[in-house]
Parts: sequence; structure tokens; C-alpha cells
Amino acid sequence: MIPTFTVSDDVRALAPGFSHLVVEAHGLVNGPSTDESAALLDDAARRLAERLGGRAPHEDPHVAAWRETYTAFGAKPSRTRNSAEALAKRALTDAGLPRINLLVDAYNAVSVAHLVPVGGEDTDHIKGAMRLVRATGQEPFRTAAGGEEVLDHPEPGEVVWCDDEGVTCRRWNWRQGVRTRLTEESVNAVFLLERLAPMTIGELGAAGTELAESLEKLSPGARITVHAPN
Repeated sequence: MIPTFTVSDDVRALAPGFSHLVVEAHGLVNGPSTDESAALLDDAARRLAERLGGRAPHEDPHVAAWRETYTAFGAKPSRTRNSAEALAKRALTDAGLPRINLLVDAYNAVSVAHLVPVGGEDTDHIKGAMRLVRATGQEPFRTAAGGEEVLDHPEPGEVVWCDDEGVTCRRWNWRQGVRTRLTEESVNAVFLLERLAPMTIGELGAAGTELAESLEKLSPGARITVHAPN
């Protein structure tokens, strides 16, 4: 079953217009990046360049809204960029977007093309409900440093996604933990797309639909459901 996703009242107070959309997927077949998934990334970079028209990613109104929200909970958006902005900056460099695996490539492409933060979680490793909360600072967060898994903690007041076992993503949508990330062994997943105004609910829905279509092409036979935004 898909885990439930809730947003705490204090996070709602911080960003009253926030909403998210969940794409649920079962029976996925992941694997190394292919020419097909690489083409999704290349097309996303092209669409991003057209959208920005020479502007920097942080000048896009949706990215600017995320920067303001990061500042509101004490993060420094120029140092810890939301995932969409960070990917967009990489997409505009000569190196381009990284190739990770089929599933990650698919959601990174949607993130860049629509300038919307997108994350993917392996539901077989999620414990209990998913909650977006202001951290106490005591929650465990498993991340990687120097090629090794390390235990870290968020800062008090930081906005984090967490489950019953700890933080799954720090600073709202900045850095995902290693415990629930999608690997080549992942078969069941949820993909979380997050918006603030001025991005519309319709635009969020279009991004979710595009991701579902990409997943169906990359993993034929998978059961994909796009849930209504919350």
C-alpha cells in the first residue's frame, strides 16, 4: 500500500499555498541508464533552456518562490538549493545532467523540464506514514559522505520529510537520504512533486502525468497511479 502523506500545521503556516502530488508505481523494473532515459534528460535540458531564455534558474518565478520559502525556515537558498534549481544549474553546464538509473533519470527529467522539485522513494523501505514537519533536530538522517554512509541530523526548525524511522529528505526537497532512495533493485516507488505559487495546480498535474507516461515507457507493465494534488 502507498504510505500516507501529511503536512503539519506549522509547515502550512510557513507556506500556505504549498501543495504536492504523488505518483504511485508498482512492478517497476529499474536498471542502469539507457539511451532512452538519457534522451529524456537531454530533451528536458533543451526545454529548460527555452523556458529560461537566457535567465538564470533562480530568476524563474517558481524557483524564486522556493528560495523565499527556504529563507523563511532559516536555510540559505544560495548554499542549499532546492532540488529543481540544483538540477537546472547542472543541466545548463557543459557537463549536463548526471545519468543515475532509469527511474531517477525519469523523475530528474520532469523536474528540470517543469522546474518543479521531484523526489522518488522506495516504498519497500518507508516505515509508516510520510510527514512534512519542522524538525526538532534529534531525528536521524542517513546520508553519504566520502563514499560512506553516515548518520546526520537536521537543524531545529528545519522543514523535513520523515517517516517512523527518521528523516527521508532534508530541507524540504534539498537532499534525500540513502535509506529510501531508488536503486536498481527498486520495484515499488512513490514520486513526490511539490509546488508553490505561482505554479498552478494544473501545471503540477501536467508534470505528474508526464512522469507517469515516462515510467510506463521505461517500465512496461508497471502499475502507475497519479493521485490528485493535496
